[in-house]
Parts: sequence; structure tokens; C-alpha cells
Amino acid sequence: MKKSWWKTGPLSVLLATAVIAGCSSQTANQTTQPKTDEAGKTSNTLVVSSLIDPDTLDLHKTSWLGNENGLLYEPLLSRDTSGKIIPGLAEKYEISQDGKTWTFTIRKNIRFHSGNPVTAAAVKESFDRMMEISPVRGIAGPIEKVEATDEQTLKVHFSKPFSPFINVVISGMVSPVDTKAAKELGDGFGDKPSGTGPIQFEKRERGASLLFKKNPEYNWGPEYVANKGPLHIDNVLFRFLKDDDTRMMEFKKGTIHVLHDVPANSVAELQSLPGVDIQKTMDIGIKYIAFNNKHPLFSDVRLRKAVALSVDRDPLVQVALNGFGKPIYGPLAPTIFGYSEAIENKAKQMYSRNVAESKQLLADAGWTDTNNDGIVDKDGKPLSVEILVSQQPAFTRAAQILQSQLKEAGIDLKITVQEMTTIKDRISKKSYDMALMYYGWYDADILFLIFEKSNAESRMHYTRPELDDLLNKGREASSDEERIRIYEQAQEILLNDSPWVPLWVNEVVTATRGIKGFGLNSYTQYFILNDVTLDK
Repeated sequence: MKKSWWKTGPLSVLLATAVIAGCSSQTANQTTQPKTDEAGKTSNTLVVSSLIDPDTLDLHKTSWLGNENGLLYEPLLSRDTSGKIIPGLAEKYEISQDGKTWTFTIRKNIRFHSGNPVTAAAVKESFDRMMEISPVRGIAGPIEKVEATDEQTLKVHFSKPFSPFINVVISGMVSPVDTKAAKELGDGFGDKPSGTGPIQFEKRERGASLLFKKNPEYNWGPEYVANKGPLHIDNVLFRFLKDDDTRMMEFKKGTIHVLHDVPANSVAELQSLPGVDIQKTMDIGIKYIAFNNKHPLFSDVRLRKAVALSVDRDPLVQVALNGFGKPIYGPLAPTIFGYSEAIENKAKQMYSRNVAESKQLLADAGWTDTNNDGIVDKDGKPLSVEILVSQQPAFTRAAQILQSQLKEAGIDLKITVQEMTTIKDRISKKSYDMALMYYGWYDADILFLIFEKSNAESRMHYTRPELDDLLNKGREASSDEERIRIYEQAQEILLNDSPWVPLWVNEVVTATRGIKGFGLNSYTQYFILNDVTLDK
């Protein structure tokens, strides 16, 4: 799981995936003995295989959160496993009648991992630091000022109502950071962070592992767990293993307890092993084809729709993902606030595969196969387009399927595999035709972050004044019902204009072995470690 707002996955939004170096032999040897910590003392260590080594553990300097860095920090509010908003570091919250002021009551007698007290003033300083240095500070909305009116009371003032703030808080992107420790450590804070989460930093071997120990003062576990106090386990060790075969081998040997993001082609094998528990949760974002809407070809809506109608999503899910996903036709995943089943059904009716209709749209735009080579052409030039794809195996498999599908409509699709950082750079410079991309977020406000005019120039270069107006109204609407109505209208525009092609939602698979009490919160996408115990 990750949350970011460029995800892709993943959150992220929204999201870019990092390619992680393999585990060092030293770390591998240490983790083959999970009951001995790195100091050689007897311990009770949960070992997790993860794919992403965080760029930094400083919440205010990263653009994405996952279990690897997010569990260090406790949000002011969260959601339980049924989606209900529940207390976190804040016992309660209120929103002013005009929607511009959010008031949080901070729990008493809470300390950061460093021992510094968590007060409303400390949380205010954390907000101030985030608004000053965070690369994703815009996700917090139009914050005007933050004030601590007494020891427990924090007020966040907005220049205008910002309804998505509830999901920003729950995401953890504005969770309290120990700014006193950050000032003392400077740039070193990212390597020795201090938050309030159930685990706290112990040791890092960059590219290989992250070791955390339990927070002994943690005593505000959520209502849906049995253990409200410190974790039963003493340590959590994240091992960053790049190679799927290595991950599988270590898990089957019993040197890894939690195998997150199980390779889709390995799920069946793991399900057949004794003592293995499989948990699945739908991602909070989608994978999609991003068009360069300023490209001479794709500035024509007929070509965008022709591509959309060439795509059969079922093989993408069944082959590229081994069935661990769900086809998606509309702009939002079912796990995101603002998702509309009516919009999804309409999108499916509009954009289920129809090669004949795709060819007709191409012909209407002047593209026909004049030389019978299977590729349509215009003025003697074949319709050949490039799609940028990251190195993720599922993405490269999907691109090959798309290449075959588009060829049936007469479109020659060229695949270029590049690092995600290069792809994002090309997208921002409009130096691309199409790209296989992704996002992840909790709220329909993701559409603002992708398509609103202030953001669109760094993404798909598509804007519509009517869409901008709706996306701004969606941020300011006071009730969930009103916001949903507004986002349905916004999604209607996206269906009609087809500035992208939604493809699928991932089903994230996690396998566990040798432990009890492990859970996943499908609403926050975080591990639930409160009740975890290791088998003796």
C-alpha cells in the first residue's frame, strides 16, 4: 500500500513506484533468526517483506506513505474496518458552520517517541513545518492558519471550505511530527524520526532493511482491536527484497512472516501451503492510460475514444494480474469516496470494447487503411503512437496486451519501457503520446489534483472550465450527499471527453505465516499490528 498523489500505487496519489535494491547478505543472515535482534539479544521480531524502501522517514519531506514509514506516525483521526471515522491522536473534532474552521481536541498525556510532549502547540508547529517544506503541502487544502487555543485545542482555519480535509487527516499526510527533534537534528531527522505511532525507529540499512521497535507508551489503540496498549511484538523488521523468487523462497523458509504485495502468479502456490493465511484488499486507486491531450493526435476526442473502445480490460486483469484485480471504466475506484455505481455502469456501456466503433471513429477523423497492411493511415502516414511504461512486470505485460488489442483497430502501438521518474518528467514536458499510469487516494478530490487547471499542466494537459468549476465546488460542499452529486457531474464530463482510459483496480494480496492476529484495514490500507503474536 502506498498513498501519494502523483500512486500511481500505492497512496500512491498520486503515485510512483520505486525500484528497490536487493537485501544485503548481512541483513539476510540476521533475519533468518527472527527471534534475535540486531544487537544479539533475545527478541520478538515480526519480519515483513516489502518492495519499497522509503526515500525518507521524515513525513514532511516525502511524497508518499506506506506501512514502511506511515506506521511511525499516528493520525489525528482514522477509520475503523467498516469505514466509520474514529479517534486517533484527537479525541474528537468539530467543523464550524461555515466549513472554514476545523477544531481538534488532542489527547492528554501523549508523548513523541523522543519523549517530547504532544500538545496542541506541538501539533500546530507540525502543521506549520508541513506547510513550509512538504512537497505535497497542496494536498492539505487552502489552509490560512493553524492555532493552538489551549493545551488540547487545535484549530485549523481555511480561506474557504475544504471538505476533503477529513480524508487528508485520515491518510496520515498531516499526522503530527516532533518538530523539536526535527529542529535539533536538521537534515538528520529523516534518518532518526520521532512520531507517535505504535512503532518507533531503531536502525536502518538503506536499500536492505528498516528495524523498528514497539512504542512502550502507546496506549490508544483503535476500538476494533483487542489490544489497546503497546504491541505484543517487540520489533518490526522490514526487509526490502527486489527479486520475487527470493521473496518467495524466504517466506516459504519461514524467515519472513508477512509477504506484502504477493506476486500474482504465486498466490495459488501459497494458498496450497499449510499455515499460510491470505488476505486481500482492493487498492484505493486505478491504473489508466494517460493521453497527452495537447498532442496533435489526441487533441481530437475521436482518437481518444477510438483507443478507449479498442481496449478489452478483462484480459488485462486475467493475464497481466493473474485475476487479482477488477476492470474499471469510470474515473474512480470503488474504494474511493465519491465513487458512483451509476457512473461506472454508464462508463462500461460507453467504453466496453467495440472494435467496429473504434474503426468508425478513426475513419471519421480521416484515418483508414489505404494499403491493406492492417494499420490505418492518413496522408500517407500510418497511425503509430508510443506508450511509456514502467518496469513493473504487470505494466509491461499489460502494455503487450494493449499493443495487440489496438492493432486490431488499426493502431500501431510502440512500447517504451522507462524509469518512472523519466516518465513523469516526459509527461510534465508534454514529450509523450500515451503513458500507462496510476493514482491512489481516498477521496474524489483526486480529480482536482489531476485535472483542475492548476494541476493539469503537469499531468495530462487537459482542462475544461466547467470541470474546474465542479471540482472546486466539490471541495467546498458541506455535505457528503452534495459532494457526491457534484462529483457525478464532473465524472460525466470526463466520460464524454475521455482524456484518459481507466483500466483496472489492483487487488493487493498479503500472505502471512507463523503469526496470529494480523490484519489489514481496507479503508486506511495500513497493517493492523496491535494483536499480532508470533507462533512459538
